[in-house]
Amino acid sequence: MNVLAKTAAAALLSASTLALMPTGPAFAETVLRLDEVAVGELDPAKASDYADSILMFNVYDTLVVPAQGAPGLVPHLAESWSADGNSHTFKLRKDVKFQSGNPLTAEDVVFSLDRMKALGAGLSYLFANVDRAEAADENTVTFVLKEPYAPFVASMLRLPIVDKKLVMENLGDGDGDMKDWGQAFLSANGAGSGAYKVTAHNPQQETVMAKSADYFLGVPDAAPDTVRLRYGLEPATVRTLIAQGEHDISSQWLPPEVLKALSQDGAQLLTESGTGGFYVKMNTTKAPLDDPECRLALAKAFDYSAAIKMIAVTDEISQGSPATGAIPVGMLGANPPSNELSRNLDEAKKHMDACRYNVGDQNIEISWIAEVPLEERFALLMQANFAELGIQSEIKKMPWALFAEQVSKAENTPHISQLFVNAVTGDPDTLLYGMYDSKAAGTWQSPEHLNDADVDKLLEEGRVNSDEAARSKAYHELNNRLMAIAPSIYGYDRQSVFAASNRVKVPALSDPSKAFGLDGMGFTFRLMEMQDN
Repeated sequence: MNVLAKTAAAALLSASTLALMPTGPAFAETVLRLDEVAVGELDPAKASDYADSILMFNVYDTLVVPAQGAPGLVPHLAESWSADGNSHTFKLRKDVKFQSGNPLTAEDVVFSLDRMKALGAGLSYLFANVDRAEAADENTVTFVLKEPYAPFVASMLRLPIVDKKLVMENLGDGDGDMKDWGQAFLSANGAGSGAYKVTAHNPQQETVMAKSADYFLGVPDAAPDTVRLRYGLEPATVRTLIAQGEHDISSQWLPPEVLKALSQDGAQLLTESGTGGFYVKMNTTKAPLDDPECRLALAKAFDYSAAIKMIAVTDEISQGSPATGAIPVGMLGANPPSNELSRNLDEAKKHMDACRYNVGDQNIEISWIAEVPLEERFALLMQANFAELGIQSEIKKMPWALFAEQVSKAENTPHISQLFVNAVTGDPDTLLYGMYDSKAAGTWQSPEHLNDADVDKLLEEGRVNSDEAARSKAYHELNNRLMAIAPSIYGYDRQSVFAASNRVKVPALSDPSKAFGLDGMGFTFRLMEMQDN
């Protein structure tokens, strides 16, 4: 048996990795106010984007968590784990209770996986290769895979464990023994073991959370007592609220000049180094973008240096850095920083000449997400860039909810979409598979609707090969293939920047030694410190 596990002693040490801060004197009740793009999806089996992740990481727990200030994973609900072929066994802590008071057991883990797979939503594709989970006893669970999957343990970062007993008591209407699998209940209520419990939830407006007094690792006094996560606030509103002392942390979607102005007014700038980038998605099924030559023409015409200038906040802080390909710099399979992408209009024109369509007959649709105003500027940049090739275009503003609905069908998907996509476990598999594998098409991540046998093959090699060098080779080849067929324009590697009041300290977003290698994990509320409001 190849034992990957940490010992129980290491598990106890890992509690300090998720940094229980020193407990000080009692504080007056504190309220943390922050915002994100709507919709806030509370059901952990449906969570997929940034707002969902913030909710998931605080209301629920997972078997493992990212190490803080270092690469790798450490135990959390699990105290150890081991692998034997395609079987992965986790030993659970015995001191964890859900917010309901029910003890957490291996049956809850099995139920959480079964529910995730049955609903087939959110990030369920991460577990498509899991044949089953089995509870050997109350504190031991084994996952049996259909075939090798190298980043399997990392995928546990995206399996929040739900309270089976509570969900079973709240099944809604539906067919079969499991009816609706508790979807109606979990869309409005929490059923986790996390450090914060939901007290009110409106997915379009606000989620309110409060400290869970019985959290198994404890919640420091300095952590916020109440958290109000608001959705869909306008940048001007956020700026005013922070300036007036009525808001604490902005979303990452503020335009750079607003972030700069807030910083000049005394706000902090917090950063989270990304595991993803800004991707301009091209619908590969819709003329003229079903021709790779036309896609390559657009990719070569895009003004990468102008895009980088558009996201600078200060001389030292930017919302991104130059991309070198499909995989962000520093991730397995990425090209080096010296290979940064640049505009080449002469090459763009050559590809346009090779395109089988008459460019003058084409009018493409460039969409941008209404809740992310920066994207309108990129839409205008692309419209100007593409016009130099003789391509006419129209710009369309789309609310996030409408966009996510429309991209489920290729014929309804715009020619051009703009998205910020992250590796949801920090591994390139969870960045690229959801975007480019032919079986994953039709989600918000994959408006390319790509169907390429070579891409599918290389994605599979990266998944099943446990040898790190072989995985790196597969992802390098995949990077090259994606650049050759250009389903996307790789705008830049992303870094999230947030403006914050001085009432809150967020070590995970301000101190590299406390940072997590997973987007959204920096918003672990129990690791924050609040001053009295």
